Amino acid sequence: MIKKLMLAVAALAASTSLAFAQVDVNKADAAALDGVKGVGPSMSKMILDERAKGEFKDWADFQQRVKGVGDKKAMKLSEAGLQVNGKAKEGTAAKPAGAKAEKTSAKADAKAKPAEQKGM
Repeated sequence: MIKKLMLAVAALAASTSLAFAQVDVNKADAAALDGVKGVGPSMSKMILDERAKGEFKDWADFQQRVKGVGDKKAMKLSEAGLQVNGKAKEGTAAKPAGAKAEKTSAKADAKAKPAEQKGM
């Protein structure tokens, strides 16, 4: 029983570390690219096809060569952990695990304040 519990904990720890892993487009295989939120099989194929022609120099080069990746998409991919030459897209930061929940609660607080002010 203890062995199964330890195995489950080890599997959970391994999967958690993969969920927040940084993936470099110049080093990753198709499976690693598919693991990034926002990258599916067709995009990972485009990335690998373009990379076969030469490594991506920077985010601008990546955006120019991979069809469908504009500034907005590049920011989302970077936030999800995608990197070019080990660097996130400028202006983005990897979100901590609870960032979405904090953002949601901040929006709820902002909506509640005007209602409180009306009651005064």
